[in-house]
Amino acid sequence: MAEGRLQVIAGGAVPQAPVATDPWQFQAACVEAFVASWRARGFSPVTIDNDIGLLERTLAALARPAWEVTAEDIDRVVGDLAVRGRTTSTRREYVQIFKGFHRFLHARKAAEIEAAFGVRLVCPVDEFNASRHVGDDSPALVPPPTPERVAEFFDFMKQRIATARKYGPAARDYAMFRTLYHAGLRSEEASLLETPDVHFTRGPFGKLHVRFGKGAHTSGPRPRWVPMLDGLDLVLRWFLDDVRPKFPDTPVLFADESGGSLHRGTIRNRLRYLMELEGRPPSQRFSPHALRRACATHNHERGVDLVAIQQMLGHWTVSSTMRYVRPSATFIEDAYQKAVAGALAELTGKDTEV
Repeated sequence: MAEGRLQVIAGGAVPQAPVATDPWQFQAACVEAFVASWRARGFSPVTIDNDIGLLERTLAALARPAWEVTAEDIDRVVGDLAVRGRTTSTRREYVQIFKGFHRFLHARKAAEIEAAFGVRLVCPVDEFNASRHVGDDSPALVPPPTPERVAEFFDFMKQRIATARKYGPAARDYAMFRTLYHAGLRSEEASLLETPDVHFTRGPFGKLHVRFGKGAHTSGPRPRWVPMLDGLDLVLRWFLDDVRPKFPDTPVLFADESGGSLHRGTIRNRLRYLMELEGRPPSQRFSPHALRRACATHNHERGVDLVAIQQMLGHWTVSSTMRYVRPSATFIEDAYQKAVAGALAELTGKDTEV
């Protein structure tokens, strides 16, 4: 029997030395794959455009391939943003978009990166530079506007509709900010609403179909149905009958003058402009997100169940909703008086004024 012999043949083993690959070209291809994953998960075009820009700015500020970024690089970028006066939420967005991209690299590209560049991926975002969801404009520090302050602002907007140079945009802004407050929507959720998303016959108050609700942990859109409470159905009926026809015929509900969707930054700037016209001091001004927090707080103060508010706002957990709730300074006293009044009414069989 012939003696067996071992032969060495050309194979495809993983190279021992890093392959000569341009890191910037490889990172650009990874960014394209990351964006493709957003589309596969159903992210809206507006969200994708916004996040692409944010990711590009973050990577440019880091000035090195993502797999080479260190904790010190993250500290440097976040520190530079703080020096330039960027808000806590903006700094948090930079950190979160990089963290998501790095997580994508670890799940999809770790073997290629180690083979090509000799780097084993370790996320540089740690407990010391991960942004907490608390900042200068956090619900934990700044209370939302009171019901009286919100009512005064909407009264100002109603009066302005009659005198504004352009009736359409002024009336649209009124309906849009009423929707942000009464439905507790995020700015981007409102900007992505379309006219077929308004269902007046669904439920006792009618409902909005928020198809592009924000998902947690980059999970993609999380649709929900939101009731049109506190007369919002009447506001939107008026808007669709009298105001929306003055804009181009597109599906967008709160359209700009070309018929397209308003960017969330535009919504924020519109609110800032309107409050400047109102002439209130800076301490009495608020953001679109503060209207969402006000929705949570005011509904909680009047006895709406926290789970119902959670579902309305589209939060994953009640604990997230609790971070939005900032009761008034007399909330405990008011609750006590209502409880005492209710007990006395049961004992005496009469309604008791508080």
